[in-house]
Amino acid sequence: MNRRTPMRAVVEEPYKINQRITAREVRVVGENVEPGVYPLDKALSLAREQNLDLVEISPKAEPPVCRIVDYSKFKYDLKKKSRELKAKTQKVVQKEIRFSPNTDDHDFEFKLKHAKAFLEGGAKVKAYVHFVGRSIVFKERGEVLLLKFAQALEDFAKVDQLPKLEGKRMFLFLSPKPKKA
Repeated sequence: MNRRTPMRAVVEEPYKINQRITAREVRVVGENVEPGVYPLDKALSLAREQNLDLVEISPKAEPPVCRIVDYSKFKYDLKKKSRELKAKTQKVVQKEIRFSPNTDDHDFEFKLKHAKAFLEGGAKVKAYVHFVGRSIVFKERGEVLLLKFAQALEDFAKVDQLPKLEGKRMFLFLSPKPKKA
């Protein structure tokens, strides 16, 4: 049996720092530094004087733009910004409401009340009629039920997809109407 040594994951740094920068001249920016174009060795010595790193932040610029900054703090700030952006994005929640072709009025009203609450909370609603056994012969009953459901919710939601039969289920998709300011 041949034993292999485990591969170690090499973390690729997104930015070139210090000696990894290959350009001859760089545009230097940062705190406590006179912005301007410097030869690479002069820019590195400026960074060393402040016990900081020279980080290439814009490699495609002519000459490349480098910032004198503490690299670990720089990476931490980038992660923090990306986390904040991710937290601000809205996550779409989809709630399901299930009917049968023989759903009576009380159940319909009960499910309608729940759908209104879901839509007011900003969630999308997926309503479907599940046909079991021979009830598939009542397809039109299911379609009428879903259209009635959509009509009852027209003040709260807009229809994303009209009733559509897939296998033993007929689906209707609703999303909340934008709230008026």
